Amino acid sequence: MNGNRQSVTVNGIVHRVSADSDTPLLYVLRNEIGLNGPHFGCGLGQCGSCTVLVDGEATHSCNLPVSRVFGRAITTLEGLSADGALHPVQQAFIDEQAAQCGYCSNGMIMRTVSLLAGNRSPTDEEIRTALDNNLCRCGSHVRILRAVKRAAQLSIRNER
Repeated sequence: MNGNRQSVTVNGIVHRVSADSDTPLLYVLRNEIGLNGPHFGCGLGQCGSCTVLVDGEATHSCNLPVSRVFGRAITTLEGLSADGALHPVQQAFIDEQAAQCGYCSNGMIMRTVSLLAGNRSPTDEEIRTALDNNLCRCGSHVRILRAVKRAAQLSIRNER
């Protein structure tokens, strides 16, 4: 710890943290702020289980120094729900039973939120490309694809 406290905005709340500037954001989220949505998987930014949104864009947090997010909006899995209601992507993953062990769910959900923010009606190929950097060890891929499609439908329906 460097003794200097910096501010990070996570899920709309400003947190003062004392981690060194090169500490991975994932460690700050889990160890200092106490959030458990993003998981430690590979530590190399290759599996996606640590994915968060930084200014709305899906980003691996395991190898992102916390100093790179000062002044930026970070959203974790915990920050997706509002007023006690699940985000449409979270609901779709539940509806489609898209998690087996659940380890990849955080990354898959956060990537899907980012994808649907820019593309409300993605093709199967666009979904596969968006989720390509997220690994699922259990083989829930077919259910995950169905969940993304359902989430797109729910998101469109909720906008009307």
